[in-house]
Amino acid sequence: MAVKKVWQITHSCGHESERDLGDRPADRRAGFADWLAKQDCTDCWRAAKDGDEADKAAWLEARRAAEQAESDAWSEQYRMPPLEGTDKGRAWGVRCRHQLLAAAYTALVLEDGLSEADWEQIEERARTVTRAGWWIDQRASDPRDLEELLDAAVDADRPTENPFV
Repeated sequence: MAVKKVWQITHSCGHESERDLGDRPADRRAGFADWLAKQDCTDCWRAAKDGDEADKAAWLEARRAAEQAESDAWSEQYRMPPLEGTDKGRAWGVRCRHQLLAAAYTALVLEDGLSEADWEQIEERARTVTRAGWWIDQRASDPRDLEELLDAAVDADRPTENPFV
């Protein structure tokens, strides 16, 4: 007698389906049918996946809003000027500037022992860079390189950090 090819599966979600397992070797059909029974049916799996994506999007939006609020408050507290660029670019640039300067403060002042007076000079130079795109471009930079990056951006030979202007 031949091993059956069509199996009746009762999924873990409670739905039943009929599956043709004829494309699998005969000795692997029963094991696969058992595995299928432990899974949600296709419709329930898709619905759960779509729900997960919506949950992830909502979580990400809430996290970005919290980061933005924190960055805006930080910018106001430390008298950072508003950035230039598109609406999205300005918001992202503010977050990048906050993250880079906070990481640089930790690395240079708290870990490496840079004086507060020297840090204030770095902070003053950072205030002169108002293009959001510059801060976005530097988001992956090593915080210890901030001083050199700012030197290049506010070089006395050019009025802006853009070398093509």
